[in-house]
Amino acid sequence: MIPKELIKKIKRLDIKTKLLVDEMFSGEYHSIFKGRGIEFSEVREYAYGDDVRIIDWNVTARFGKPFVKVYEEERELTVLILFDISSSTLFGSQMPTKRDCMIEIAALFAFSAVENNDQVGAVLFSDSIENYIPPKKDRTHALRVLRELVYYKSSSLKTNLKTAFDFANTVPKRKSIVIVLSDFFDSDYEKSFRLMTKRHDVIPIMFTDPFELNIAETGGIISMHDIEGGGHYHIDLSDSKTREEYKRRILAGRLRAKKLFISQGIDYIEVSIDKPYINPLFEFFQRRARRL
Repeated sequence: MIPKELIKKIKRLDIKTKLLVDEMFSGEYHSIFKGRGIEFSEVREYAYGDDVRIIDWNVTARFGKPFVKVYEEERELTVLILFDISSSTLFGSQMPTKRDCMIEIAALFAFSAVENNDQVGAVLFSDSIENYIPPKKDRTHALRVLRELVYYKSSSLKTNLKTAFDFANTVPKRKSIVIVLSDFFDSDYEKSFRLMTKRHDVIPIMFTDPFELNIAETGGIISMHDIEGGGHYHIDLSDSKTREEYKRRILAGRLRAKKLFISQGIDYIEVSIDKPYINPLFEFFQRRARRL
């Protein structure tokens, strides 16, 4: 039984994301994610301005007047959402947390997909594959994906991006749009990621909380809890070397991920939870549109 407060949260998310999809994202999604190709649909009579290259000469000869071929885009895309449910995504110096932002953006892509008659599925992962929702293309299924993202409780605190990428490299039988939502606090996943970019259209979305860096400027001794590895630590941030080492460790994962994305020539989205995510999403759509 899903608690009432979670049911209310799912309904609020449904309403919010439906408004955004209807007003903004559905058209943007359709324009940048193309189908597998163009297929013949029918013939019709030639109209002034039609390209002469699409004249069907056989039909034209049969009826004694010009006819042209009509083609339609063969869409039927598959969107696979790789969703990091490790404990680090629950971190938040304020509301919303990284996980809250991740759920909203995942919902936007899920509902945009079904609005465009595409399939959507999801993979919830920590250091293992915890839940796989195979792709389907109706709104009821998109709501199921949203419900799982909100309600599912991870069985592990840790992250293993390689496991998720290996799964995406083997399970989908056809090329898919793979949306990766994570804070990318991990290492040794580069080889699997590169292979995934060869098989799929990969869109990494990296989530950050500025507090993770700004805390170094507070100075003094702070107590920290490692929510993935466990244990409590006391760090003396009044020492300049300690502050720089702390920043280096926090930044290392982000820099590693960005370097990998750039080396593969793919667009990525960086979302800071202290700012509206609408702007980086639209910037992404604009970058993709310019490349078409």
